[in-house]
Amino acid sequence: MKPKKLKKRIQQLEKSLREGSEKLARLRRKLQQAESAKALKPARKSAARATASAGNESAEPTTGAQKPTSAKKPKRKLNLSPERRAQLSAAMKARWAAKRAAERNRTSSTDQNSPTPPPQPPENRSDGA
Repeated sequence: MKPKKLKKRIQQLEKSLREGSEKLARLRRKLQQAESAKALKPARKSAARATASAGNESAEPTTGAQKPTSAKKPKRKLNLSPERRAQLSAAMKARWAAKRAAERNRTSSTDQNSPTPPPQPPENRSDGA
C-alpha cells in the first residue's frame, strides 16, 4: 500500500475513534440524566399529590376511596361506510393470514433442512382488497 493511502486511512480511523468517544460520552450523559430523572419521579409525584390533596381538603371531606390518577380517553369511533369497513376487514384478514403463513414457513424451515416451497401469489379479489 502506498504511504499516501496509509496516511489517509490512519486519519480516517483517528477521526472515527474521536467521534465514537464523543458519541459514547454523550450517550452516557443521557443515561445519567434519565436515571436521575427516574429517581426524582416518585418524589415529584408525591409532592404533586400533596399539593392536590391540600387543595381538595377544603372543598370536600376525603373518604377511603381514591379516584383513578388518570382517566383513559374513550376510543374514537371511525366514521366508515359499511363497504369501506368490509374492505378494511378483508385486507386485515389477508395480512394476518400472510403473517401466520410466514411464521409457519419460518418455523418449519428451521426444523427441517429442506428447501422451502415457492410462495404462492396472493389471490386477486373482485372488491379490490
